[in-house]
Amino acid sequence: MTDTVDPLAPKYRRVLLKLSGEALGHGGKSGISLDEVGAIAEQLKRVVARGVQLAVVVGGGNILRGAQFTAGGEAIKPATADYMGMLATVMNGLALQDTLENIGVETRLQSAVRMETVAEPYIRRRALRHLEKGRVVILAGGTGNPFVTTDTAAALRGTELHAEVVLKATRVDGVYNADPEQNEFAEKYDRLTYDKVIKDDLRVMDIGAFELCRQNKLPILVFNYKRDGAIERAIAGHPIGTIVSGQ
Repeated sequence: MTDTVDPLAPKYRRVLLKLSGEALGHGGKSGISLDEVGAIAEQLKRVVARGVQLAVVVGGGNILRGAQFTAGGEAIKPATADYMGMLATVMNGLALQDTLENIGVETRLQSAVRMETVAEPYIRRRALRHLEKGRVVILAGGTGNPFVTTDTAAALRGTELHAEVVLKATRVDGVYNADPEQNEFAEKYDRLTYDKVIKDDLRVMDIGAFELCRQNKLPILVFNYKRDGAIERAIAGHPIGTIVSGQ
């Protein structure tokens, strides 16, 4: 009797998943979609069941973006607007946490903006211990600083927590030489080097986040999270999306 090989056996054992706020929203509308959150939670449950240590950085764009308050003037200062965006990420984190725990996945929500009533403060050693115990660690509040994106938070936390890869979940299935939503002839890259991304000015992540990954040799996988089982297949090392690394 031959042993069956699990086609979704993990390639990576510790992963940092970056979920934009839009991934948890209604597709262009504001608010949280319980259907979208539930679909993502089901994938994460299957990933954790295979022994993957999973940290998730959540954005807040489905609730608000700081830029929307500063475009028309200085009534709300940019720093204040960014803090408002950080609070939106905590709301998304709470929604994801309860959805995961409702299906039997143990989680911890940590926030870089201290609010102990609803979330643990982000403490690196505590986060590592949660990961080692098999808990999903949801990381909200960005880095806790204004003028820094949640992409940079993902790169920073991925480096701090010794993740093997940053998975950047997007609406498109990788990195292209032009916007595929506007140019039907745009060509997709399967693999890219850090140097190629800089040379061709490809928008993988914001420059601060990308530079942090490059300096620490932390690979980035850009993929379409909407495709069935995409998160599981990305962690299993299937040839989906675009991988950015030093090779």
